[in-house]
Amino acid sequence: MYDAVVTLKKGEGRILKAGGAWVYDNEIASIKGSFENGDIVTVEDFDGFFLGYGFINTKSKLTVRMLSRKKNTVIDDAFLESRVQKAWDYRKQVIDTGSCRLLFGEADFLPGIVVDKFEDVLVVESLALGIDKLKLQIIEAIKQVLAKDGIAIRGVYERSDAKVREQEGMERHKGFIGEPFDTRVEITENGVKYIVDVEDGQKTGFFLDQKNNRAAIQKLCKDKKVLDCFTHTGSFALNAGIAGAKEVLGVDASELGIAQAKENAVLNHLEDRVSFVCADVFELLPELESKGKKFDVVILDPPAFTKSRSSVKNAVKGYREINVRGMKLVEDGGFLATCSCSHFMNPELFQKTIAEAARGAHKRLRQVEFRTQAPDHPILWAADSSYYLKFYIFQVCSES
Repeated sequence: MYDAVVTLKKGEGRILKAGGAWVYDNEIASIKGSFENGDIVTVEDFDGFFLGYGFINTKSKLTVRMLSRKKNTVIDDAFLESRVQKAWDYRKQVIDTGSCRLLFGEADFLPGIVVDKFEDVLVVESLALGIDKLKLQIIEAIKQVLAKDGIAIRGVYERSDAKVREQEGMERHKGFIGEPFDTRVEITENGVKYIVDVEDGQKTGFFLDQKNNRAAIQKLCKDKKVLDCFTHTGSFALNAGIAGAKEVLGVDASELGIAQAKENAVLNHLEDRVSFVCADVFELLPELESKGKKFDVVILDPPAFTKSRSSVKNAVKGYREINVRGMKLVEDGGFLATCSCSHFMNPELFQKTIAEAARGAHKRLRQVEFRTQAPDHPILWAADSSYYLKFYIFQVCSES
C-alpha cells in the first residue's frame, strides 16, 4: 500500500507492541522501498507480521511514529478529520472546552503535534517532520469539526519553536498560519480572566495542564496568606485571590511573565490583594525565611528542572532544595502545593525527593491529595511521555 517497508529486528518493538507509538533507529533491521523523510511507511515485525503505518524520519533516533495499526488504512483528509473528531468529542465529556488542549500528540493518536484552543484562536506546535507535512490538513479538519458545534476559529498561530525540532532535522519556526490577528487573547478559566500572549508567551502562551489543580487550591485559600512561586503569568496566585485570600505574593524570574501577571491581576480587580515580584525563587525564599516570614499556603510550580535522563540527579537537588525552602515558610498546619512537570522525574522519584525535603526541613507531611495533568492532556498507557505532571497538596506539620 505504501512504497517503503520498515522491518524490525527479532525481539525488538516491545514498546510498540505494548501500545506505544514509536520505533527507534536501533530496533530496525531493514528499510526497503523508496521514500522521503516524512513519508508514510508500513511497519512489519521480523517475520513479516503487519504492525501498522507510521511516518519515517531517518534523521531522528525516533525513526517511525505510528499513525494506525489497522491494515489498509488510508491516511487522508477523512482519516485526519476522524482523529480530530474523536479528540474533540472526548474533551467535550471531560473538560471545560472554552480553552483546552485540543490535540496532545501521541495520546490523541496524531504523534508529534500539539494544538491548544484559546477561545476562538488555535496555537499549533509541530515537533515531527511527518506530522508537519500533514499540519495544514489537520488545522482544516479542526476548523471543520468545531464548525459543527458553531465554533468559528478567527486565527491560527504556530509555535513550532521548540529546540526538539532540530533533532528531527527541522528549523524552529513561529508565525501566523493564515491571516494575522491580535495575538493577545482573553480567556476565562475557573472564573479567572487572563490575557494569553500566544506569540511571545512560554510554550503556547499558557499552561492549560494545571487547570483542575488551580481549582483545587481555591478551597484552601479563603482569608489566607499565600505565596505562589514560579507564578509565570499569575495563574495560581490569581486563583488564590479569586477564592478570597487576604494577601497573595507571586514570584517569577521572568520580567515578561510578571508584567503579564500584574496585568491579569488588574483584569480581575485583584491588584489590592495580589502582588507580584520579579526575582529568582531560589534566592528569594532564603531571604523570606531569614526575615521570619510565614504563609498559610505555599505553592511551588517550577519549570521542568530536567528534560533528559542525564540531568535527573541535578534536578533532584533542585526539587529537594525548593521543597525544603517552601516547607520552612509554611505556618504550622498550613498547606504546601508542590509539583513537577518533568516526565523524567518519575512519580516514585518525586515522592522520594519530597520525603527527603520534609526530613531536611524537620516537617511532617499529611497528604491531602495527589493529582496529575488535566484530562485534556490525556495519559496514554504505554506512551510514557504523555504522563509528566505530578501535583501534591500536603498539610505541613511541625515535628512534635
